[in-house]
This record gives sequence, C-alpha cells and structure tokens, in this order.
Amino acid sequence: MGNKECLSCKKTLIGRADKKFCDKQCRNEFNNLQYGISNNYIRKVNRILRKNRSILAEHCPLDRSIKISKKELVKDGFSFEYFTNNYVTKANKTYHFCYEYGYLDLENDYFALVYNKAYIKNE
Repeated sequence: MGNKECLSCKKTLIGRADKKFCDKQCRNEFNNLQYGISNNYIRKVNRILRKNRSILAEHCPLDRSIKISKKELVKDGFSFEYFTNNYVTKANKTYHFCYEYGYLDLENDYFALVYNKAYIKNE
C-alpha cells in the first residue's frame, strides 16, 4: 500500500487509511481554497438580499401596502436584480419578494410595497 499525502501540504500522512489531511489547519486551508470563490459569491448575493429586505422593511408597514417611487428605493441602495422569489396573481401581476417583503411594479416608476406575514410561521 502506497503512502498517502496530505491534500494541502503534501506531507506523508500517518494514521487512519482514510485520512486526507495532516491536521485541522491543512483541512481548513484546502477547503478555503477549494470553496472560497463560490462562497464569496454567495456571501455577496446574501449581503445584497439582506440589504434589499432591510430597505423594504424600513419603508413598508406590517399592516398595509404603500406606494413608493423607484427613485427613493434606488437612493437607499435597492438592487432590483436581486430577490428571493416571485408571486404571480390571478390578474397576472408579478410581485418580487425579498423574503417576506415584496414589491409590485405599478409603472411610471412607482412600486407597491407589501408584507406577507404568511412567510413567518410559528415553529
């Protein structure tokens, strides 16, 4: 049986037959290099989604919908390209949601903001 090498530092491994790394540091360095780029992208998108949700929450009361200008949302840093899901009504209107807060394009650069409490469930 041949000697196995650490996947990170290439030192000869001693111990279990299924061992892949010589220590925790090598395992962490390998995984950080392996998954760093995709994890950075995910972190970036999650940061944008959290910011969008925060902006919607700041402007939208929990008990009713409101009308707001696109200019005001953009001024606050809202990114319209990022949302968590869509909801299409029977009237074929599409709401974009950032978690439990949504917006509907009303045309003429105005949006209706809504809060969907059905997303929040007691566990």
